[in-house]
Amino acid sequence: MSWQASVLTLFPEMFPGPLGHSLAGRALREGRWGLDAIDIRGFATDRHRSVDDTPCGGGAGMVLRPDVVDAACEAALASGPGRPVVALTPRGVPLDQAMVRGFAEGPGVVLLCGRFEGIDQRVIEARGMLEVSIGDYVLSGGEPAALVLLDACVRLLPGVMGAAASGEEESFSSGLLEYPHYTRPTNWNGLSVPPVLLSGNHAEVARWRREQAEMLTRTRRPDLWARHGSDNPIALDGQASAA
Repeated sequence: MSWQASVLTLFPEMFPGPLGHSLAGRALREGRWGLDAIDIRGFATDRHRSVDDTPCGGGAGMVLRPDVVDAACEAALASGPGRPVVALTPRGVPLDQAMVRGFAEGPGVVLLCGRFEGIDQRVIEARGMLEVSIGDYVLSGGEPAALVLLDACVRLLPGVMGAAASGEEESFSSGLLEYPHYTRPTNWNGLSVPPVLLSGNHAEVARWRREQAEMLTRTRRPDLWARHGSDNPIALDGQASAA
Protein backbone atom coordinates (compact mmCIF):
# COMPACT_ATOMS: atom_id res chain seq x y z
CA MET A 1 0.00 0.00 0.00
CA SER A 2 1.41 3.40 -0.98
CA TRP A 3 2.03 6.29 1.39
CA GLN A 4 -1.28 8.13 1.77
CA ALA A 5 -1.89 11.80 2.53
CA SER A 6 -5.30 13.24 3.37
CA VAL A 7 -5.67 17.02 3.55
CA LEU A 8 -8.63 18.51 5.41
CA THR A 9 -9.22 21.95 3.91
CA LEU A 10 -11.83 24.52 2.96
CA PHE A 11 -10.09 24.85 -0.40
CA PRO A 12 -9.58 21.36 -1.85
CA GLU A 13 -8.99 22.88 -5.28
CA MET A 14 -5.56 24.02 -4.03
CA PHE A 15 -4.38 20.39 -4.23
CA PRO A 16 -2.34 18.81 -5.67
CA GLY A 17 -1.20 22.23 -6.95
CA PRO A 18 2.60 22.21 -7.24
CA LEU A 19 2.62 18.65 -5.92
CA GLY A 20 1.28 17.58 -9.30
CA HIS A 21 4.59 18.49 -10.93
CA SER A 22 8.24 17.46 -10.84
CA LEU A 23 9.28 14.61 -8.50
CA ALA A 24 6.11 14.64 -6.40
CA GLY A 25 3.83 14.75 -9.44
CA ARG A 26 5.60 11.89 -11.16
CA ALA A 27 5.51 9.81 -7.97
CA LEU A 28 1.79 10.59 -7.59
CA ARG A 29 1.10 9.39 -11.13
CA GLU A 30 3.20 6.26 -10.53
CA GLY A 31 1.21 5.44 -7.40
CA ARG A 32 4.15 5.80 -5.00
CA TRP A 33 1.92 7.99 -2.85
CA GLY A 34 -1.72 9.01 -2.77
CA LEU A 35 -3.43 12.34 -2.07
CA ASP A 36 -7.00 12.94 -0.95
CA ALA A 37 -8.16 16.55 -0.52
CA ILE A 38 -11.24 16.53 1.72
CA ASP A 39 -13.55 19.53 1.85
CA ILE A 40 -14.26 20.33 5.51
CA ARG A 41 -17.41 22.17 4.47
CA GLY A 42 -18.88 18.88 3.29
CA PHE A 43 -19.29 17.86 6.95
CA ALA A 44 -21.34 20.88 8.00
CA THR A 45 -24.82 19.99 9.24
CA ASP A 46 -26.83 23.18 8.73
CA ARG A 47 -28.31 24.54 5.54
CA HIS A 48 -25.72 27.32 5.41
CA ARG A 49 -22.87 24.75 5.53
CA SER A 50 -21.33 26.59 8.48
CA VAL A 51 -17.88 25.42 9.56
CA ASP A 52 -17.01 28.18 12.04
CA ASP A 53 -18.48 30.25 14.83
CA THR A 54 -17.56 33.21 17.03
CA PRO A 55 -14.89 32.64 19.70
CA CYS A 56 -16.08 31.99 23.24
CA GLY A 57 -14.99 34.86 25.48
CA GLY A 58 -15.18 37.35 22.64
CA GLY A 59 -12.59 38.61 20.24
CA ALA A 60 -12.10 39.10 16.55
CA GLY A 61 -12.48 36.47 13.86
CA MET A 62 -14.05 33.04 13.77
CA VAL A 63 -13.04 29.57 15.01
CA LEU A 64 -13.41 26.24 13.20
CA ARG A 65 -16.10 24.17 14.93
CA PRO A 66 -15.01 20.96 16.71
CA ASP A 67 -17.95 18.86 15.52
CA VAL A 68 -17.37 19.64 11.84
CA VAL A 69 -13.59 19.14 12.07
CA ASP A 70 -14.04 15.88 13.99
CA ALA A 71 -16.38 14.48 11.34
CA ALA A 72 -13.86 15.35 8.62
CA CYS A 73 -11.08 13.63 10.61
CA GLU A 74 -13.23 10.55 11.05
CA ALA A 75 -13.81 10.30 7.30
CA ALA A 76 -10.11 10.69 6.54
CA LEU A 77 -9.03 8.05 9.04
CA ALA A 78 -11.68 5.62 7.85
CA SER A 79 -9.88 5.41 4.49
CA GLY A 80 -6.43 5.12 6.05
CA PRO A 81 -6.27 4.36 9.79
CA GLY A 82 -3.11 4.53 11.84
CA ARG A 83 -1.89 7.81 10.38
CA PRO A 84 -0.98 10.76 12.61
CA VAL A 85 -3.31 13.76 12.45
CA VAL A 86 -1.33 16.98 12.09
CA ALA A 87 -2.81 20.44 12.65
CA LEU A 88 -0.85 23.08 10.77
CA THR A 89 -0.65 26.17 12.95
CA PRO A 90 1.90 28.93 13.74
CA ARG A 91 1.93 27.86 17.39
CA GLY A 92 2.97 24.29 16.59
CA VAL A 93 6.34 22.65 17.05
CA PRO A 94 8.76 23.59 14.25
CA LEU A 95 8.88 21.22 11.31
CA ASP A 96 12.38 19.82 10.81
CA GLN A 97 14.03 17.12 8.73
CA ALA A 98 13.87 14.53 11.52
CA MET A 99 10.11 15.00 11.79
CA VAL A 100 9.74 14.83 8.01
CA ARG A 101 11.69 11.57 7.90
CA GLY A 102 9.50 10.13 10.63
CA PHE A 103 6.35 10.97 8.68
CA ALA A 104 7.84 9.56 5.47
CA GLU A 105 8.66 6.26 7.17
CA GLY A 106 5.08 5.80 8.34
CA PRO A 107 1.86 4.95 6.47
CA GLY A 108 1.11 8.60 5.68
CA VAL A 109 -0.44 11.66 7.33
CA VAL A 110 -3.73 13.46 7.81
CA LEU A 111 -3.19 17.22 7.60
CA LEU A 112 -5.68 19.69 9.00
CA CYS A 113 -5.38 23.14 7.44
CA GLY A 114 -6.41 25.86 9.86
CA ARG A 115 -8.29 28.96 8.79
CA PHE A 116 -9.75 32.05 10.45
CA GLU A 117 -8.56 32.60 14.05
CA GLY A 118 -7.87 28.92 14.68
CA ILE A 119 -9.34 25.52 15.51
CA ASP A 120 -11.41 24.66 18.58
CA GLN A 121 -8.90 23.26 21.08
CA ARG A 122 -11.20 20.43 22.14
CA VAL A 123 -10.97 18.58 18.83
CA ILE A 124 -7.20 19.04 18.76
CA GLU A 125 -6.92 17.36 22.14
CA ALA A 126 -9.61 14.73 21.54
CA ARG A 127 -7.92 13.58 18.35
CA GLY A 128 -4.42 13.77 19.83
CA MET A 129 -3.31 16.02 16.99
CA LEU A 130 0.30 17.07 16.60
CA GLU A 131 0.44 20.83 16.07
CA VAL A 132 3.17 21.71 13.56
CA SER A 133 4.51 25.03 12.26
CA ILE A 134 6.68 25.60 9.17
CA GLY A 135 8.09 28.88 10.48
CA ASP A 136 7.73 31.90 12.68
CA TYR A 137 5.24 33.78 10.51
CA VAL A 138 1.49 33.74 9.92
CA LEU A 139 -0.20 32.52 6.73
CA SER A 140 -3.79 33.04 5.62
CA GLY A 141 -4.35 29.32 6.11
CA GLY A 142 -2.65 25.98 6.54
CA GLU A 143 -2.75 24.97 2.87
CA PRO A 144 0.68 26.37 1.87
CA ALA A 145 2.14 24.72 4.98
CA ALA A 146 0.54 21.41 3.98
CA LEU A 147 2.13 21.67 0.53
CA VAL A 148 5.53 22.27 2.14
CA LEU A 149 5.22 19.34 4.52
CA LEU A 150 4.02 16.95 1.81
CA ASP A 151 6.76 17.95 -0.63
CA ALA A 152 9.39 17.35 2.06
CA CYS A 153 7.94 13.91 2.86
CA VAL A 154 7.23 12.65 -0.65
CA ARG A 155 10.77 13.19 -1.91
CA LEU A 156 12.01 10.78 0.79
CA LEU A 157 9.69 7.95 -0.23
CA PRO A 158 11.35 4.91 -1.84
CA GLY A 159 11.95 5.36 -5.55
CA VAL A 160 11.03 9.06 -5.70
CA MET A 161 14.54 10.53 -5.86
CA GLY A 162 16.81 9.15 -8.53
CA ALA A 163 19.89 8.95 -6.31
CA ALA A 164 19.49 7.86 -2.70
CA ALA A 165 22.67 9.74 -1.78
CA SER A 166 20.95 13.00 -2.73
CA GLY A 167 18.83 12.82 0.40
CA GLU A 168 21.74 11.86 2.62
CA GLU A 169 23.95 14.86 1.82
CA GLU A 170 21.34 17.60 1.84
CA SER A 171 20.96 20.39 4.34
CA PHE A 172 19.75 19.22 7.78
CA SER A 173 20.18 15.50 7.04
CA SER A 174 23.38 15.42 9.10
CA GLY A 175 22.52 18.41 11.28
CA LEU A 176 24.42 20.79 8.99
CA LEU A 177 23.60 23.04 6.08
CA GLU A 178 24.65 21.68 2.71
CA TYR A 179 28.00 22.61 1.13
CA PRO A 180 28.15 24.82 -2.02
CA HIS A 181 27.79 23.25 -5.47
CA TYR A 182 29.60 23.97 -8.75
CA THR A 183 29.43 22.70 -12.33
CA ARG A 184 30.78 23.53 -15.80
CA PRO A 185 32.09 25.84 -17.12
CA THR A 186 34.99 25.72 -14.68
CA ASN A 187 35.66 29.41 -15.35
CA TRP A 188 32.67 31.72 -15.58
CA ASN A 189 32.78 35.54 -15.59
CA GLY A 190 36.25 35.39 -14.05
CA LEU A 191 35.10 33.08 -11.26
CA SER A 192 36.64 29.62 -10.97
CA VAL A 193 35.49 26.36 -9.43
CA PRO A 194 37.49 25.62 -6.25
CA PRO A 195 40.56 23.60 -7.40
CA VAL A 196 39.98 20.81 -4.87
CA LEU A 197 36.77 19.85 -6.69
CA LEU A 198 38.75 19.28 -9.88
CA SER A 199 41.58 17.38 -8.20
CA GLY A 200 40.07 13.90 -8.38
CA ASN A 201 41.10 13.36 -4.76
CA HIS A 202 37.88 12.07 -3.22
CA ALA A 203 39.15 12.27 0.36
CA GLU A 204 40.11 15.92 -0.05
CA VAL A 205 36.80 16.69 -1.76
CA ALA A 206 34.93 15.11 1.16
CA ARG A 207 37.01 17.09 3.64
CA TRP A 208 36.40 20.36 1.78
CA ARG A 209 32.66 19.73 1.63
CA ARG A 210 32.52 18.94 5.32
CA GLU A 211 34.45 22.10 6.20
CA GLN A 212 32.18 24.22 4.00
CA ALA A 213 29.07 22.69 5.55
CA GLU A 214 30.35 23.40 9.04
CA MET A 215 31.37 26.96 8.16
CA LEU A 216 28.01 27.77 6.59
CA THR A 217 26.11 26.27 9.52
CA ARG A 218 28.19 28.14 12.07
CA THR A 219 27.83 31.52 10.34
CA ARG A 220 24.26 31.31 9.04
CA ARG A 221 22.54 29.06 11.58
CA PRO A 222 24.25 29.27 14.98
CA ASP A 223 21.22 27.53 16.48
CA LEU A 224 21.89 24.44 14.33
CA TRP A 225 25.60 24.67 15.04
CA ALA A 226 24.99 24.70 18.78
CA ARG A 227 22.81 21.57 18.51
CA HIS A 228 25.26 19.85 16.17
CA GLY A 229 27.98 19.80 18.81
CA SER A 230 30.82 19.12 16.39
CA ASP A 231 33.92 17.49 17.88
CA ASN A 232 36.08 19.27 15.30
CA PRO A 233 35.03 22.92 15.19
CA ILE A 234 36.50 25.03 12.42
CA ALA A 235 37.39 28.65 12.13
CA LEU A 236 35.17 31.00 10.15
CA ASP A 237 37.56 30.95 7.18
CA GLY A 238 36.90 27.23 6.77
CA GLN A 239 40.31 26.11 8.09
CA ALA A 240 40.53 23.60 10.92
CA SER A 241 40.99 25.36 14.23
CA ALA A 242 43.29 24.28 17.00
CA ALA A 243 41.77 22.11 19.69
